[in-house]
Amino acid sequence: MDSFYPRGGSRARLRAAEEARRNRAEIVRELSWGRVSRRDLIKWGLFTSAGLLAPIGGLNPFVASTKAQSLIGPTGAPPSPRFGCSSFSQPMPRFDCIPRNPITALNPAPTAQANQTQQPVDPALGGGTGPIEGRPPGPVWAHQRFAQFPPAVAVQMTQYGARSNTVYSPDVRSELNCGINPSDALPLRFHTLWPNQTPNSVWTFNGTIPPKLVRARYGEPILFRHYNGLPADVRQNGGFGRHTISTHEHNGHHGAENDGFTGAFFFPGQFYDYHWPVVLAGHFSINRDATDPRASSPADDGGLVKVPGDWHETMSTHWFHDHMFSFTAQNVYKGNAAMFNIYSGLDRGAEDIDDGVNLRLPSGQARVTGKSWGNLDYDVNLMLADKAFDQTGQMYFDIFEFDGFIGDVMTVNLTFDPYFEVERRKYRFRILNASVSRFFKLALANASGVAQPIIQIANDGNLLPHPVTLLELDEQGIAERYDIVIDFSKYAIGDKLHLVNLADHFDPQAGALNGKKVVTDLSLAAALSGTSLDPCVGRFLEFRVVRDPAQPDLSRVPATMIENPDLSSLPIARERTFVFGRGGFQPSSDQNTSFIGPWAIETDRTGGMLNADYNRVSAAPKFGTREVWHLVNGGGGWDHPIHIHFEEGQVLERNGKAENVPAWERGRKDVYRLHPGGSLTLTMQFRDWGGMFMEHCHNTMHEDNAMLLRWEIGGGGESFLRPLPTPVPTPQGVLFEDPYDLPTAR
Repeated sequence: MDSFYPRGGSRARLRAAEEARRNRAEIVRELSWGRVSRRDLIKWGLFTSAGLLAPIGGLNPFVASTKAQSLIGPTGAPPSPRFGCSSFSQPMPRFDCIPRNPITALNPAPTAQANQTQQPVDPALGGGTGPIEGRPPGPVWAHQRFAQFPPAVAVQMTQYGARSNTVYSPDVRSELNCGINPSDALPLRFHTLWPNQTPNSVWTFNGTIPPKLVRARYGEPILFRHYNGLPADVRQNGGFGRHTISTHEHNGHHGAENDGFTGAFFFPGQFYDYHWPVVLAGHFSINRDATDPRASSPADDGGLVKVPGDWHETMSTHWFHDHMFSFTAQNVYKGNAAMFNIYSGLDRGAEDIDDGVNLRLPSGQARVTGKSWGNLDYDVNLMLADKAFDQTGQMYFDIFEFDGFIGDVMTVNLTFDPYFEVERRKYRFRILNASVSRFFKLALANASGVAQPIIQIANDGNLLPHPVTLLELDEQGIAERYDIVIDFSKYAIGDKLHLVNLADHFDPQAGALNGKKVVTDLSLAAALSGTSLDPCVGRFLEFRVVRDPAQPDLSRVPATMIENPDLSSLPIARERTFVFGRGGFQPSSDQNTSFIGPWAIETDRTGGMLNADYNRVSAAPKFGTREVWHLVNGGGGWDHPIHIHFEEGQVLERNGKAENVPAWERGRKDVYRLHPGGSLTLTMQFRDWGGMFMEHCHNTMHEDNAMLLRWEIGGGGESFLRPLPTPVPTPQGVLFEDPYDLPTAR
């Protein structure tokens, strides 16, 4: 059984680490089951008052008796086994495309308000009866403008434990998917030589791999019905993960009831109907008569359907994932993550349609596939994530790593170090960092280890004003999406190239991997040298050039793509400051909505550094206004990728200067890299929809350990613009609490 074994390690220290891992796993299990709380562990002396694991021998492997220099860290677990396999010995599967069905396929039919039809509740959840839909009931939690945007497409998925995939649909010919036969069953394992994952180790959409892809187009609302098929017994989780879930369509432009609010979770045996209207921002204020052809959706006949809204706000690459309060990291790591491609007249996914609007980015040809939009032939989704495994090959996680959980196995589309076959032409890759805490920094190397050009065309799902040609990408924070184009036409059949990770998380002073930030950005030569003690540094995806394309490459990368919206005429209604740091405190005793943790946020430099409480409204911008927000890193020892839900923003300054904003950050964004000791200034508008949203660090270990706040769109008087009652879900029905405001919530 092969594994990554660090230099200087000893078998005795590994045995000590394994003992510590088992002891820690016992507490992890009790926490995950809800039989003990963070407050209990502080009272018992197992956690410090700051919410950190106490330095107790046999529990914390980083105490003096078991020096961290011998461990893969910071998990403290022994290295993940490799079971004799080598890198680039299995193909990378493309995403599994979820069917787009008519709304009549849904039974029961979707309703504006939550369906409160009663059903028996499993005794493991308390018995009695409860609603079939876990969405909070009543008119204030109803789908906003449901009748105005009636759902046109139904998408259904169930969160299950690991199982074999017998209905895999990559929606491309087998030769464009490394020859994988979609009719062959795909067991849930990360390599063909590794053990299958047990149902309690991995929880994915439909319980299967590859990861799932949903495709949408503007002006065609989607009803996503998400069933919770996880075990009713909270103890059946393999030691981590919570069986309650809340699905966040990452930066979807729709009402708060569909945003995956962290406290709007639902239970096994229930479903939740998410209404995604898929509209351009500014729908009700810009281009209201839908006359601009650039604000459009691709029609089936190859034409355009013009839609209201601002074409400058067109989005392309999204994802959706769990947002369960204090369990987001565990559930996303466990498999609750999928991608969501949005198609438009500008980015229609058919490179041969030349109508003066279509940018004709690499995708595929309508005349070959018969599809006038959404072609995936040369448009490839990549989900990057680091993982860790126990000595039996089952996925492992340690919730004690509040600074950040870093794994020692690199995966692409949930496969270990795969290869992917390409033709001699341009490809678009939509790259998602779906890790819990790890940053990536990518380069492309040829067989000689020489950097090759990469064209970055999008950041966070938004096409940039202008493409940027680079030899290495910027560090990619958790939840960021980088869309790139690679032109393989200049390489010969038989050539091999590799995506290489340059971001090294190994801290030589601590002798462990650092979950708070990247320690060193390596040169390409250093990353390829094999000397890094970070196992996820170096080559991780091999491109094999296998043939000439059967059809000429008609794709383009135009010099101008989507210019930013011009906000110069909009007055700035207010400026706010948010400081992200450690040493927070929790003024609330409400264990339903609050959490104790080392990470915290201070709002407008008043009230101090506060731990998360989603019943507290920390900011309330008014509907129809524009604001400027200042994000400040409260320390130099960590890096925070900050995500602000609902509206996308433009970065105005980095560290106080506009010239510090690089070209790849000059488009619209929804994740803002807050470098150690640095600051960002950004501007946003608040339009179209209302309700409660969140702001948090997307190092999900920071988020789950209290670096999260709630903000609310206020003003106007309409019911959905007043502070929403805070849901407190139970299997027997959702209860509510009245939110409370800080002085800064104005």
